Formats: sequence, structure tokens, C-alpha cells
Amino acid sequence: MPLLTEEQKLEKRIISRFQKAIYDFLLIEDGDRILVGLSGGKDSLCLLELLAERQKIRRPAFTVEALHIRMSNIKYESDVSYLRDFSESRGVRFHHVTTGFDSSTDKRKSPCFLCSWNRRKQLFLKAQELGCNKIALGHHMDDIIHTAMMNLFFQGGFSTMPVRLKMRKMPLTIIRPLCLEAESDLRRYALDKGYRKQVKLCPYETDSHRSDMKELFSRVEAMNGEARYSVWNALTKEGKLIEE
Repeated sequence: MPLLTEEQKLEKRIISRFQKAIYDFLLIEDGDRILVGLSGGKDSLCLLELLAERQKIRRPAFTVEALHIRMSNIKYESDVSYLRDFSESRGVRFHHVTTGFDSSTDKRKSPCFLCSWNRRKQLFLKAQELGCNKIALGHHMDDIIHTAMMNLFFQGGFSTMPVRLKMRKMPLTIIRPLCLEAESDLRRYALDKGYRKQVKLCPYETDSHRSDMKELFSRVEAMNGEARYSVWNALTKEGKLIEE
């Protein structure tokens, strides 16, 4: 039997963790209609590809659709035609919405918060319009850990983005099927697959506490290679990864 290449090993590891997340956290059930938030970054492209392949299997039987949201007043842009082709070539229907916000109406909120809030609002509206009961987001393990760090250091609480979050005011559940993936693996996977990069990056991308937490956590991991699993186990024990 021939030995696997490094690229094949990486793909096998990513698919294995993706499948484990689905089963361990009960993310997908028969009859689900899932809307993927397709930003155009490596994580959302990987998520869409994995879900598109998974929906070809009979059980659980589910369908996937993709939504790309463009902010008219933020210079953050992906090639919409590429995203459409990427989705439809994998059997996923593609949707595109343009929206925006007026930062002068609430100067206490950062552009990042207002952008994120408005994107989320459009996702909720489109999901209900399409009859979807779940929204899949491309956050990976690093994102979840960095969020826990920010909440601990800046909010004084131990919490994070749940892997499965059932909304209370609408019939929607948010799922994060890449929750067991390391960002470094996804970055390499995107290069191997030749994913096209975004046309323009968000001007606020590195101007946030999230980028600070990313740098801080890399230093922690240099001291302890098992740090991510320690944080993850703590989140698991405290019941922070599932919110019903």
C-alpha cells in the first residue's frame, strides 16, 4: 500500500476532525437545511467544500446553501463570480446580498461590531427566507479559544462562541463544524487546494484585540504545545461549547 503524501495526510486529518465535530456535538440531523456564511476567506471556503461533500452521503440527509454578504461601506471584497462558481460547481446554490451601516448613528460601537452585527442580521433574514433551520459559520478551534481569552481578559467571564447555539427568538441554530480544526491546518489546506484569496482585505482586520489574542496565544503554545487542548477541555467541562 503506497504511503500517503503530506497533502493527503492533511486532508484526511481535516475530514476526520470535521466528521468528529458533527457527531460529537450533534451538529447535523436528517432534514436539516443549512445556510453557510460564505465570506470568501479560507475557512468559509473549506467549510462549504466539506459540507458539500458530506451532503452526498445519505445519512444524515441535509441540504446546503451559501450566502455571501458584501458591506457597501467597508473596503472588504471577494470575487463574487468566483464564489458563485465555487459553490455551484459543488452542487450548492449561491446567494449574494449587499448591505451596509451608518457608524455615525452609534459612535460607541466599533466598525467591527457594527459590520459583524449587520452581517449576522442578513444571515438570519436570508436563512428564514430560504426555510433553513441552521446557519454554519467557519470558525475554527483557534477562533473559539481566542474568543474565550478575550472574554476572560476584557469581560471578566469564561465563555466563548458555542459550537452549537440554539437561538431563543427565532427557529435557528448556529453551528461551527470546523471547531476541532487548527487554523494552521486550514491555511495549508487552502494553499494545497488553490483557494483564491479575497480581492481586498478588511482595513480593520489587524486592528483589534482578536489579533492581539492570536499573538499572545502563539506565545503560550510555544511554552506548552498542549495549551489549546487544556483550554478546550476547560470549555468542555464548564459546558461552554453547547448552548440550547
